[in-house]
Amino acid sequence: MLDNATNRPELPPEIARRRTFAIISHPDAGKTTLTEKFLLYGGAIQMAGQVRAKGEARRTRSDFMKMEQDRGISVSASAMSFDFASGGQNFRFNLVDTPGHSDFSEDTYRTLTAVDAAVMVIDGAKGVESQTQKLFEVCRLRDLPILTFCNKMDRESRDTFEIIDEIQENLAIDVTPASWPIGVGRDFIGCYDILRDRLEIMDRADRNKIAESIEISGLDDPQLAEHVPASLLEPFLEEIEMAKELLPALDPQAVLEGHMTPIWFGSAINSFGVQELMAGIGRYGPEPQPQKATPRAIAPEEKKVAGFVFKVQANMDPKHRDRVAFVRMASGHFKRGMKLTHVRTKKPMAISNPVLFLASDRELAEEAWAGDIIGIPNHGQLRIGDTLTEGEMLRAAGIPSFAPELLQGVRAGDPLKAKHLEKALMQFAEEGAAKVFKPMIGSGFIVGVVGALQFEVLASRIEMEYGLPVRFEQSQFTSARWATGDKLALDKFSNANKQHMATDNDGDMVYLTRLQWDIDRAIRDYPDVTLSATKEMMT
Repeated sequence: MLDNATNRPELPPEIARRRTFAIISHPDAGKTTLTEKFLLYGGAIQMAGQVRAKGEARRTRSDFMKMEQDRGISVSASAMSFDFASGGQNFRFNLVDTPGHSDFSEDTYRTLTAVDAAVMVIDGAKGVESQTQKLFEVCRLRDLPILTFCNKMDRESRDTFEIIDEIQENLAIDVTPASWPIGVGRDFIGCYDILRDRLEIMDRADRNKIAESIEISGLDDPQLAEHVPASLLEPFLEEIEMAKELLPALDPQAVLEGHMTPIWFGSAINSFGVQELMAGIGRYGPEPQPQKATPRAIAPEEKKVAGFVFKVQANMDPKHRDRVAFVRMASGHFKRGMKLTHVRTKKPMAISNPVLFLASDRELAEEAWAGDIIGIPNHGQLRIGDTLTEGEMLRAAGIPSFAPELLQGVRAGDPLKAKHLEKALMQFAEEGAAKVFKPMIGSGFIVGVVGALQFEVLASRIEMEYGLPVRFEQSQFTSARWATGDKLALDKFSNANKQHMATDNDGDMVYLTRLQWDIDRAIRDYPDVTLSATKEMMT
């Protein structure tokens, strides 16, 4: 997020109506369900697929990888676009789904480089959990505006003030209530929409039905007593009085600067509170923002088209061995068939079959504007961090790659298929699903990941997509650092530490270590060599 100040020019209406955001949460806070309901209200799907239901219905629209469907978790970040009308405006929402599972934090981190805001989902009973905190820190680094949805209010949940306090304390951000729950758990009947002075009543009978909305004139409206039982009305009125005195009022500018988060309460599974949240994203969420790049930032209103790759997904269609590069459009008005310069190779690329993702359906994108996310099928030309422009040599900045925390050796079940294994591993490395290191001494590869679950995903994908059973085995190494420096210093370092040296899939030099002591010793003995735990995915 760069300059949010008022001196930015007005955006063309097509760009200004776009809202590009991600949903972040701890596993099981209800992110996938919320995504479903967004699509339901956006008219993208007719019936929201209940995540917990049995058999076919359990395959939610946004989780398409077999392992995700079996386990009911989202592990690959996909993007979805849909329209949503609110307050007389028609918005185009670009929702980038992030894996909630902590083993996939790197993928999530990169996804957050492609959005302008985040929706944080919190479980009403559990409050702020570890993974939410981690993802929040990432949003903090990028000053992303955050809107909060407190989910599962229809189950026994904590006191509303307690939840708000916890967010303010743990995440050091001002919280302002956009709605206030009436009753809790079994007694939860709905919310008072503070921003629009309406009463929203939840229908427990039909989960796909939009809540009933009653306009009231202030909190002393006699209508309140007609819809809210006396036992709930009194505590609710007391709470809301307290909230008005103790909590800050909504300041749209502070929200855009990432200092304040408005919070909505609801129950995604009952389709309750979701529409108010969506209206809030339209009204308070940022328009497409300038993107960091070198030698200069890219502003969305620029006439020329520019975009960058933040994710590569291989074999989205296993029958076609295709790779789809997810591209965040940073500026301009893109039309299908355009020739763009692939900055890393300086070659022109005709983009003839870009796709838009509407829930789990893809369709050809005839056009796209700054803020949109399109998929470009390719055979490995596009990598994470690549920039596409109309000729100017701009490079997207700030897409990081992290040193893996777990390392294992990998072997093909059939030794004759070692070549196939190499191809599969390289593909996953380019996709960012894992780091693949080729040691200088000995044969074989070492695979590095951030979380243990990724080994399982890799093994199952290599078997499914390449017909190659593989096994991962313990490696003597426990961590990896990228080594940089001038050629002489690097050669000296690598010759002295041959058994520790490897190259990654870009050919960059990597120092594999067993103990922190190895790293400390290398830093002490080779001051001209820099060992780093992150690498910019800039090419």
